[in-house]
Amino acid sequence: MVEKDRVIKVTNRDKGSVGYFIPDLNNLTRQFQPGETKEITFEEIERLSWIPGGDYILENCLVIHDEEAAKSLLPDIEPEYYYKKEDIIKLMEHGSLDEFLDCLDFAPEGVLSMIKDLAVSLPLNDVQKRNAIEDKLGFNVTNAILLTEEDNNKEEEDKHTRRVAEKEKSEGKSRRTSGYNVTHRE
Repeated sequence: MVEKDRVIKVTNRDKGSVGYFIPDLNNLTRQFQPGETKEITFEEIERLSWIPGGDYILENCLVIHDEEAAKSLLPDIEPEYYYKKEDIIKLMEHGSLDEFLDCLDFAPEGVLSMIKDLAVSLPLNDVQKRNAIEDKLGFNVTNAILLTEEDNNKEEEDKHTRRVAEKEKSEGKSRRTSGYNVTHRE
């Protein structure tokens, strides 16, 4: 049994901010920015699991770094729950296809989101793993990489061309003003 006052590290693994409101704890409101780690009590985590959507947040968006606390609240935790960015990179580069498929089948949403991002940014060169991502997640890694490269090439082209054309300079005398304001006198 985990003590209610035990302080536990919790990290947001999601790409966006994660927040929750617990009315039973003096209307506690908490926000986690992407990648942010906070130390909170087990009681707060437990009460989060009781509110609607709390289980989803704990399973998919946040990581509870205390294994005993995590297992007491989320009894069916798979090893992929604890995967960090480094673990996913290692799995993509050196893991077997079966290990990768297990990860795609059992990982929480936050890990799957990291897999998609890393597959494009690394990029993932294993075609079987790219196909597995498309089959399991409906995300085409090859197209995403091509679009990213296209965007990068377009940015490079845009840096070297003018957006406003220079006015042609006339030979000889030039005007000090660009035009007249014609007024009519009566």
